[in-house]
Amino acid sequence: MSRTHYSFKPLNVGRFVVWGLFALVMAVVPLIFTSNLSATMLSQMGIAIIACLSYNMLLGQGGMLSFGHAVYTGLGSYVAIHALNMVSRGQLPIPVSLLPIVGGIAGMFFAVLFGFVTTKKAGTPFAMITLGMAELVFAMSLMFSGFFGGEAGVSGDRVAGKPFFGITYGPQIQVYYLIAVYTFVCVAAMYAFTRTPLGRMLNAVRDNAERVEFIGYNTRRVRYIAFIIAGFFAGIAGGLGALNFEIVTAEVVGAGRSGGYLLFTFLGGATFFFGPIIGGILMVLAFVLLSEFTKAWLLYLGLVFLFMVMYAPGGIASLIMMNLRVAAFGQLRRLWTSYLALGTTALVLLAGAAAMIEMIYHLQLGATMGPELRFLGASLNVHSVDSWFGCIFVLLTGIGLFEVARRSFMVDWGDAQVEIEREIKRREAL
Repeated sequence: MSRTHYSFKPLNVGRFVVWGLFALVMAVVPLIFTSNLSATMLSQMGIAIIACLSYNMLLGQGGMLSFGHAVYTGLGSYVAIHALNMVSRGQLPIPVSLLPIVGGIAGMFFAVLFGFVTTKKAGTPFAMITLGMAELVFAMSLMFSGFFGGEAGVSGDRVAGKPFFGITYGPQIQVYYLIAVYTFVCVAAMYAFTRTPLGRMLNAVRDNAERVEFIGYNTRRVRYIAFIIAGFFAGIAGGLGALNFEIVTAEVVGAGRSGGYLLFTFLGGATFFFGPIIGGILMVLAFVLLSEFTKAWLLYLGLVFLFMVMYAPGGIASLIMMNLRVAAFGQLRRLWTSYLALGTTALVLLAGAAAMIEMIYHLQLGATMGPELRFLGASLNVHSVDSWFGCIFVLLTGIGLFEVARRSFMVDWGDAQVEIEREIKRREAL
């Protein structure tokens, strides 16, 4: 006689709270930041989050370093903008809100086509093949103007078709909420993918492809399927971008866009799922705000990337998780003074370095505007020895103080780790 056994699996309340807060933040943020610039930036952040997460499906989860991910976001944008024009002419009877799906299908189609070639190899050969594919598509975008529109690109009007419950997608806030819905659904779907057997096997291929082949799996097929799924989500991001900007140019398939996805996915933290979300937000802040403040924004971005590679290769997400671990064991209170000293001295160092960079840029590129420039409320003169001496003095002072604070922080951090290990062993003994 067989017996039936019942088991109870409690709900993961924390997961529901996190996803609920994520949805709440996306719904409330445009009500707090009400300007047109804020709505535009928030829309771009949603698009960048989807694009970076789709790229991380290759880099972080599959260990596939791609230099051509913009091919799939860009081609998705082109197909979506052409579909939008067909809707405007009455040739395509679908609502505007479904055009990102059209972009996703286009991205998936090209991922099937190109991925069949690129995923035959792994590691460095894979990266080089994706770079070649990216350059090929970019060259085609300037050659076949019938589809790509040449240098002028292809434009459209998102106020097309019949309004749906009064929604015309004319105001930017309506476009934002459409992007927010797609962002939430896509993020949830990509997270769900990481929990599937295919997602786990993709992690295994990343960690040890030879062992995966030994137990009977086709590693190339696993990479290929993941590549196709990533292309689908990248195409959705491209379709949302086409609706948001109402114009698509050759820049969307360029190497600069692919490099941006790589750089900010890495900065956010490719080893954690929420890392690319941070990277997507930083990407928009850098491209929109930082570029408006200074002409040297690419130099600052390169320096930040350099220091992150050297001192925090896990990205911002890894720093957050390290400190959450410290806080969970009650050791953060012994570090807050060290963090305060480290942050203050780092700001002094950055102020001196940024002042020198701005003066050098002004001397080379802004000579026609006179020798004076304003930086952090101070007036600097590129022809004055006093200004150069002051910047060098602040920089050297910041370096010295930062080094003292860093050494003190490392001692406190080491003590905190010792206490954490001692507490772990005590709990294991119980």
